[in-house]
Amino acid sequence: MANRVALVTGGNGGIGTEICKQLAAAGYKVVTTCVDAEKENLAGWQAERKAEGYEIGYVECNVADFDACAEMAKQVEGEYGPVDVVVNCAGITRDTFLHKMDAAAWNAVISVNLNSAFNVTRQFVEGMRERKFGRVVNLASVNGQKGQFGQANYAAAKAGMHGFTMSLAQEGARKGITANTVAPGYIKTAMTDAIPEDVRNAIVAQVPAGRMGLPEEIARAIVFLVADESEYINGALLPVNGALFTSF
Repeated sequence: MANRVALVTGGNGGIGTEICKQLAAAGYKVVTTCVDAEKENLAGWQAERKAEGYEIGYVECNVADFDACAEMAKQVEGEYGPVDVVVNCAGITRDTFLHKMDAAAWNAVISVNLNSAFNVTRQFVEGMRERKFGRVVNLASVNGQKGQFGQANYAAAKAGMHGFTMSLAQEGARKGITANTVAPGYIKTAMTDAIPEDVRNAIVAQVPAGRMGLPEEIARAIVFLVADESEYINGALLPVNGALFTSF
């Protein structure tokens, strides 16, 4: 895995940052996407990672835009080399009950959370097939498995990501390409820390593990799945949810 290039979309978020760090620690050359580097202070984020001992690159790209992803792919592979690992982590929420949801809220979530998996992966899968090696991990959600009030758009996108995973796994298996899904439960990030304490406590009360997960636990699952040695794990959905939702 030495010097393999790993692209993580939305890697400057709470979970994404830990994914980038653990991949870098495992020896990958890591690049993340962002929408607006200045607005998101990617230079500051990158400097913080460097101070921690991680060299992580970044590139601007609206992953909901196919043409932008094509340009991003040229830039990344031109600067860093062929991309062997893609982690589709970018995502947004626009929560509201379906009877109140407008088309903009539906389309935004489907575009960023689901269409982006195609937009990004499509740019690299031919190269993976030629080199007979590739690892794709799609970040879904427990709510894509069980549904959730006020998240018809989000749950549909996250469920769709695993359909994409399963199909890509079958197409790529003979070419040394794996595609797997990691489905986090409730994870402790700045976003969940901002939830009112009483609501947060009610959420934790539903989790058999008695706590929220940590970004490190999601990242660990991804590093495992993208390893050279994990080739026979293909088309799987790995839940990391503290037993909040279990199924065959």
